[in-house]
Amino acid sequence: MLGDEAGMAAEAEKKKPEELTAEDKMALLGRPKLGEITRAQIRIKESKEFKNTVDKLVKRANASILVGTSSWKEQFIEAITVSAGDDGDDGGEEPGEEKSPSCTDYVMHFVTLFWKIIFAFVPPTDHLNGWVCFCVSITWIGVLTAVIGDVASHFGCTVGIKDSVTAITLVALGTSLPDTFASKVAAVQDKYADASVGNVTGSNAVNVFMGIGIAWSIAAVYHSLRGERFLVDPGNLAFSVTIFCSEAVIAILVLLFRRSKVVGGELGGPYKIKVFTSLLLLSLWFFYVIMSTLEVYDVIEGF
Repeated sequence: MLGDEAGMAAEAEKKKPEELTAEDKMALLGRPKLGEITRAQIRIKESKEFKNTVDKLVKRANASILVGTSSWKEQFIEAITVSAGDDGDDGGEEPGEEKSPSCTDYVMHFVTLFWKIIFAFVPPTDHLNGWVCFCVSITWIGVLTAVIGDVASHFGCTVGIKDSVTAITLVALGTSLPDTFASKVAAVQDKYADASVGNVTGSNAVNVFMGIGIAWSIAAVYHSLRGERFLVDPGNLAFSVTIFCSEAVIAILVLLFRRSKVVGGELGGPYKIKVFTSLLLLSLWFFYVIMSTLEVYDVIEGF
């Protein structure tokens, strides 16, 4: 159709005005022609806001790649360098600009500097497909757990707290708070809660098996070689495990409720749901500590 109309318009232009028919006049009126503005200038400008958003998305999508390092030099440089936290907004800075460390970042850096340097000795992740890094990291975590346990035990002995209470308060907080922050980072950087749950499960396994299992295994082997038996007083273990398992069932029911259509996910959600879930889980921990402590000091009778 367009080709026919263009052909009719071309033939009509060759005719004289008095020879034009009605169809020719319509064809001439519909022909394309240049307007008053015959040139257009297009300027392509980069959007800093959009670039900043894309950079953040790419960084979170490739979090597993960014964790890797290729040399001990990079690890020590990163350990002694004060970096800005990733949480929160940009603090009023222009999009695309590098965020400056805050006062809190400097304080936390100097508080954790010793541990950053210690863990900088862990081999880089590209050696033997990361197996060397994994094994050395597990070893360091076991040593750190043992140190925390011994320090907490000496502190509890100094202030007159029984070992069972020290274990479920000081030792548990010392080994669980870093896991909590790591799980929070894993949850923020991932679309789903799998990384966060996996981090909690793995860290608990390391704390239990490395902090207690290996130590008891070494002690059992040592006593067995000397023809002796390695006996451990169970104390209030049965009572504490019963309370823990009961509260674990409640926590699983809470996760199932949050996974339903009412909330839609294990993490996040409406503000009231988040506050209620946090207070409920926190109250479970307080209840466990209080009941176990009362049983240790014979205020209540366990089994």
